[in-house]
Amino acid sequence: MPLRIYRRRLPHWRVEGATYFVTWCLQRDQPVLGHVEREAVFDVIRRYDRVHFDLIAVAVMDDHVHVLVAPHEGWPLERLIQGWKAAAAHRLRHCGRRGPFWQREYHDRIIRSRSDLLAKMRYVADNPRKRWPALSDYPWLYVRVGAEL
Repeated sequence: MPLRIYRRRLPHWRVEGATYFVTWCLQRDQPVLGHVEREAVFDVIRRYDRVHFDLIAVAVMDDHVHVLVAPHEGWPLERLIQGWKAAAAHRLRHCGRRGPFWQREYHDRIIRSRSDLLAKMRYVADNPRKRWPALSDYPWLYVRVGAEL
């Protein structure tokens, strides 16, 4: 598999056919996302699952988003992220939010093994409970059952 580097402020390693763990955050001066806003972002990310990518897990938190995703051929990760962030920003404007919403950079990591995949799936699934320990159900969390690398 050929390796390429996508560069913004940070280098982002790309490998065709790879699965990625991605995190991006709200701008520091943005208030946290409310329930309606989290639902909007969650819908945007799930919209093209199994069309342009295979979504393995997603958690839309109040100030950041975690996605575990395998892009399909012809859909580089940076294109997916740009599309998610832009579409989510459009939806957030309809909720009355103003200004730049997302930090420009994001963190991504190539998943290297089945154990790495399972660890990141657990991390995404546990993220809401770590933030809110009394939480019993979190509607903006999705983890695909039986996902494989």
